[in-house]
Amino acid sequence: MIELTVPNEQAGLRLDRYLALALPQFSRSRLQALIRAGSVQLEGKTARPREIVRAGAVVSVTEPRLQPAVAKPEEIPLDILYEDIDLLVINKPPGLVVHPGAGNQAHTLVNALLHHCLNLSGIGGEERPGIIHRLDKETSGCLVVAKTDAAHQDLARQFAERSVTKIYLALVSGKLRRPQGTIEAAIGRHPVQRKKMQVDVRRGRTAKTGYRVLQSSGAISLVECLLHSGRTHQIRVHLHHLGHPVIGDALYGKKGGAPRQMLHAWKLGFVHPRTGASIFFEAPVPRDFREMQAAAFSSATR
Repeated sequence: MIELTVPNEQAGLRLDRYLALALPQFSRSRLQALIRAGSVQLEGKTARPREIVRAGAVVSVTEPRLQPAVAKPEEIPLDILYEDIDLLVINKPPGLVVHPGAGNQAHTLVNALLHHCLNLSGIGGEERPGIIHRLDKETSGCLVVAKTDAAHQDLARQFAERSVTKIYLALVSGKLRRPQGTIEAAIGRHPVQRKKMQVDVRRGRTAKTGYRVLQSSGAISLVECLLHSGRTHQIRVHLHHLGHPVIGDALYGKKGGAPRQMLHAWKLGFVHPRTGASIFFEAPVPRDFREMQAAAFSSATR
């Protein structure tokens, strides 16, 4: 059980908002699930998400015992950029789902990890052992996985504090008006299409993406994106909002002639949870991305 005392500077916050600040190792969805399950108490009474906390109030969080991962090990090749006793950094190929879920109970990255590793952090629960963050199925590139709970908690804190460096490459439609800039637009879930996100200034959560055009033709641009936050589909939503959707993104643009959405998690940097050293990784750009990039810009120079 985790027991917390609300400090003066956080008095007046909603309980779910306070817990998100006080326990960055837990995702917001996980904290809300714990509240709904009656696993959070405020001053000894079962709490509700919208309750307001006061200074000095005691909040207790009881985390249910984790069950062994239900996913089964599968011998799926992994492109490992780095590995030690605490973590791995994977170059995820396009087409590989990160963890089991509806419609994807097998053949995921988690299945591959369970075959490769003797131990993974249990904080992710039954379906997500070791998983701290995720990439969409069609997105390739850098992804860090925790082997120990201590590493998981520290890395989750870094992601929550937005101190992790996350740089992506995207092939987008059209030629951007400005060679670089920043997109600051809150993102929320689409009210009708539940698998889709949208810019939602009133109800969305703050999101910020920096971008820089690396190469451009009249039809396609290669854009480097720096994530300052980590909202679902953030780059895809922000570039669509800018009027330049990711090539091959059927959800926010058009599938077109691309084999997938042309988005690659190129670089990832963070502080090692055990040594405290800053480490940085770069995932090679996959073949399908390079081929589409070469075709787009070679034709533009003819």
